[in-house]
Formats: sequence, C-alpha cells, structure tokens
Amino acid sequence: MPETKPTVAVLTALSLEYDAVLAHLTDLEKLTHPRYGTKAKRGQLAGTPWQVALVDMGEGTLTAATLTERVLTWLDPEAVIFVGVAGGLKDDIAIGDVVVATKVYAIHGGKQTPDGFLTRPEAWRASHRLEQAAKEALRGKAHFKPIAVGDVVLADSDSELAQRIRTNYNDAVAIEMESSGVAHAVQLAGEAGALIIRGISDKADADKSRADAKGSQPRAAANAAEAAIAVLRELEPKPVPGQAATDPREGPFRGSTYGGDHLDFRGGTFNGTFIAKQVGHRPDGDGR
Repeated sequence: MPETKPTVAVLTALSLEYDAVLAHLTDLEKLTHPRYGTKAKRGQLAGTPWQVALVDMGEGTLTAATLTERVLTWLDPEAVIFVGVAGGLKDDIAIGDVVVATKVYAIHGGKQTPDGFLTRPEAWRASHRLEQAAKEALRGKAHFKPIAVGDVVLADSDSELAQRIRTNYNDAVAIEMESSGVAHAVQLAGEAGALIIRGISDKADADKSRADAKGSQPRAAANAAEAAIAVLRELEPKPVPGQAATDPREGPFRGSTYGGDHLDFRGGTFNGTFIAKQVGHRPDGDGR
C-alpha cells in the first residue's frame, strides 16, 4: 500500500492570496471535485512531511462555510489554515503586520430594538494545537489577537458599524469577511483544527483605496503566506494509529512502543507500578 502523506488545507479568498501560498509549493497536481467541480492544487512543502491542498474559495462568509465543509469531506485534511488580508482596527497594528486569530467573532448577530441594537455574539477559538505551533514559529513576528468577521468591507472608521465593533468587540484588532464561516464549518466537522492568519492591508478607514493602490494587498498577502509556511514547518502531523505514540527516548516508558493492542517494553525502562488489564479475548481464545 502506498504511503499516505498528511494533508493540510490552505484556503484563500483572493487570487493574490492564493498565488502567495502557491509560490511556496512544489510537485503540484490539479484536483477537481468529482461532483461539484471545485478546483484545488495539491503540492509538497519542501523539508516537511506535509502536502498542502490549496483552494481559492472566493469572498464571503457563506461561501467560506460551504466550501470549507466540502474540502473537509473531499480531501480529509488534518488541519485547515485560512490565509488572507484584513483591515486593521488598532493604531498599533501596522499595514503589513501579520495577525494570527486567537478568537474569531461573527459581528452581525443581534436583535434590533427601539432602544438600539442588542449584540448576540458568536465566537470560535483557534485550535490549541495549531496556535501552539504558530506561537513557536512566529514568536515576536506576529500579533496573536482576536479578529472580527462580517460580510462587509469596512472603509469608514467613524461609521455605526465601526463604533459597534469598538464597543462590543473591543479586543478585535482586524476585520475581514470569511473566517467565521471557516471556523464554524471546521468546528461542526469535529476533526480538523482551524487557524486564521491575516496580513493587514489597510486600516479599515477612508484611506483603504489609497493603501490598496500602493500595493499593500500583495505585501500583506505575502507576509501572511510566509507566516503560514512557518507554522507548517513547526507543526507536527498527528500520530498514525499503530505507530509509536511517543518518542521512545522520552517519558516514563522510554524505549517502549505502542502497537494498538499491546505495549512492547523490550529495551525499555519505567518507574513505579505497572498494571496490565486484559479487556478481551480473540475468537481463538489465546487472549492476545
């Protein structure tokens, strides 16, 4: 049986984001969903065990949720990373900076009343496993902060929406349009973890178009892509069932391996009392 390499899905919303990630991959192959025609490119990340399935999903929360679920069932990645650009909401977050989302807020939920709009927040936290890899890989190189997500391009820092974000999501440092859909779909699937990495391309204000015209989007996308690649170089694939569950050089069972239904202690050492419990018999009755 041929070896199956671990897969991570990298999702983008814009072509420039897609191209920024694609530049890091080798041995590319084209993939097409057999029923829906969704396209992906799968390539290797040199120097790592990872193969990367790259998908340009398009913009918007609903599109992101739908296609994330499709990618999960189609390509079965063990992790999902969304790479893209975003508008910055804080003065200390500069254009070109990278934000790794520790929390993703969906900002449009609520109830409109005569007394005003009552916010009903929803939020998703980053996968602990992926966040830990990101912190190790990007220490001192990225901001680890919450981000706000809604189906809107924010280009007015004095607007009612901007004020609502400052009031109800005051720890959010960036705003974009897809990540709540990605995070929700991954959470419902229950297996893969999700991580959102965004490069800041503007300040979500009236100068957005001017910043875009100066080439801020390609720069922000390139920075986000480089950050994602650094995370993947740090991230270790999940153990394969039947292989060693721990490094045999470390831990209380040094030198032992886990083979699915037994522990092999030949050449291993451990301290303390060890109790083995037989939980079942094979049909032939030999108890192994």
